[in-house]
Amino acid sequence: MLSLCSLQRKKSRCVTDFRDEVSVVSPDVHILQRNVVAAVTTKLRWDAEKVRIKFNEIFLTEVLPEWLKKYLTFGKSSLLRTDLPSVSLLQKSPSSPVSCHATGFYPDRATLIWRKDGEELHEDVDHGEILPNHDGSFQMSVDLKLSSVTPEDWSRYDCVFHLSGVKDDIVTKLDKAEIRTNSGKPGVRSDGGEKCTFSLL
Repeated sequence: MLSLCSLQRKKSRCVTDFRDEVSVVSPDVHILQRNVVAAVTTKLRWDAEKVRIKFNEIFLTEVLPEWLKKYLTFGKSSLLRTDLPSVSLLQKSPSSPVSCHATGFYPDRATLIWRKDGEELHEDVDHGEILPNHDGSFQMSVDLKLSSVTPEDWSRYDCVFHLSGVKDDIVTKLDKAEIRTNSGKPGVRSDGGEKCTFSLL
């Protein structure tokens, strides 16, 4: 039996059974009494529906876990997806900084730095922000000012792309033959192909 005595503020009479039709002093107890009656009635009706109970049991113990496994698998393919970028060296003009540009990577947890002799550079470097591409991947760039770099020292510099969760970094050496320029003079890449000309915005 349900005792509502403890809920009454003014105990003119104690209600000890939810079926009692006694009007009580506290309106809160009266509302609770009606809610209990409705809840018990609903529970009794549901308990009588054996087919629905069996359906819910099968749904909750067999069907729903299978759906969750399926959606977890689908989610892993996008949540744990890692796409490595294409990394290029770009330069608007011979006096412009060299931009190390990485595009097509996913997720956006990545770093792009310039190094000299294996040490990260902080001076003469301008980091760009990570930007989205139309296909859901990302791009970023970091510029190196060449005013203080002599042509003999170029081989000491490299651009390093690191994607979170991926063991190996992508290292691109600063090489004049690898730089894509806006000059309109195609050069020869190290793989023998022609360099592309492009426009930097």
